[in-house]
Amino acid sequence: MNSKIAIIGGTGIYHGDIFSDMEDIKADTPYGIVYLKSARYKTKDILFLERHGKGHALAPHEVNYRANIWALHSLGAKRVIATAAVGAINTEFQVGSFALVDDFIDFTKGRKSTYFEETNEGIVHIDMSAPYCPDTRKYIIKAASNENIKIRNGGIYICTEGPRFETKAEIRAYAKMGADMVGMTNVPEVILAREKGLCYAAIALITNYAAGVSKTPLTHKEVIDNMNLMSGNLKKLMASLLESLPEESECTCRFAAKEQGSLQ
Repeated sequence: MNSKIAIIGGTGIYHGDIFSDMEDIKADTPYGIVYLKSARYKTKDILFLERHGKGHALAPHEVNYRANIWALHSLGAKRVIATAAVGAINTEFQVGSFALVDDFIDFTKGRKSTYFEETNEGIVHIDMSAPYCPDTRKYIIKAASNENIKIRNGGIYICTEGPRFETKAEIRAYAKMGADMVGMTNVPEVILAREKGLCYAAIALITNYAAGVSKTPLTHKEVIDNMNLMSGNLKKLMASLLESLPEESECTCRFAAKEQGSLQ
């Protein structure tokens, strides 16, 4: 198998009539087995990965991010389009709309966030000044415009450990740090994708306002309900994106881990 484009998200993306030849596959990795789906969109081979496992069984801190990204890379993925639900910290980011993440702040705790440990490859200091693929992001913006779907071009995502929601005090602190939205899954996924030289982009689904920004207590039901309301536009966006997205990119993401500095 040599699928050049991979999509990370929930089941709602691939349920529908735009894909054909859907089948279950699995990949053995040094970090465990990963279960995925393969499909075709017209002439393009696509990989689907449910980040939280079947039935949303894994909490954000339980996801085997290293196995997931390794599996996509080993199956030939070059581009990865990730989707993720977020809470808006910046009130200019409206619930029910999309945002294209362009930077992140890491507030996770103890997640395995590199492949370069206990190896003979030396220490690799990966450049994260542009963590999200500019070429892939360009095509996402174009696809959204073609479908008249509102998407904000840029936004800082702060990733917390979860699975609890954040406190009001934490959200106030994150706002002062410049975060626009908060979620629990984008880190270390984006870091590992960059280490593997993948062209990674993240589409945020703004499903709620964060604690203290929202006038009501946060519930997982609100997140799921709003994700379901947004699923139609997400499918339209994905179909338009896959129509125009080249399998190969002109960016430099694939060279991200080439420059190594060993301290051995």
